[in-house]
Amino acid sequence: MRILVVEDEPLFADAVAEWLRGDAHAVDVVYDGDTALGNLAVHDYDVVVLDRDVPGVHGDDVCRTIAAGQGTTRVLMLTAAGLIDDRVAGLTLGADDYLAKPVAFRELGARVVALGRRSRAAAPPVLERAGVRLDLHRREVYRDGRYVPLSRKEFAVLAELLRADGAVVSAELLLEKAWDEHTDPFTNVVRMTILKLRRKLGEPQLVVTQTGVGYRIP
Repeated sequence: MRILVVEDEPLFADAVAEWLRGDAHAVDVVYDGDTALGNLAVHDYDVVVLDRDVPGVHGDDVCRTIAAGQGTTRVLMLTAAGLIDDRVAGLTLGADDYLAKPVAFRELGARVVALGRRSRAAAPPVLERAGVRLDLHRREVYRDGRYVPLSRKEFAVLAELLRADGAVVSAELLLEKAWDEHTDPFTNVVRMTILKLRRKLGEPQLVVTQTGVGYRIP
């Protein structure tokens, strides 16, 4: 998934981002509300992890803006204010979930994944096609019963290809879903990841290139 972390404590924000990246998500980090709104205008995020009390545009207003957009982006409000009244207020603003600090990263990751299921068409926990079996929860991939060790990016790319169910997935969409905003849009990182993925999956080749369009698994 593509996730935006909005948190004004850099060390905590970066720790959250690294944990989520460990689950093969693409994560952008911003430290104030103004930058958050700028990112939201450019990128199609699945989930926003939002500190309620950030400088610039207040987190409440960021949440209202997301909710008013009537898009598929889900908001997990993350804040030190954990009283029942605070939680009710946050949910009333349009947040989809509310988690008080301090947090356990495992729980945070699980809640983000749960929200992500709501932001897109529901996908089964195990994706299968052409002899490939990808377990989203166990983070394991098998081809014809053979375990295939993949990097986080290779796993994320393969998951997007399998979700497409035979349709072509553009390099731009793969870049949007599997890499963060600091990745050069003109880089060949998608092509290189596809090459490594093909090599690891073995013969016969599964990932087909549609010249000028993208990639697919028939």
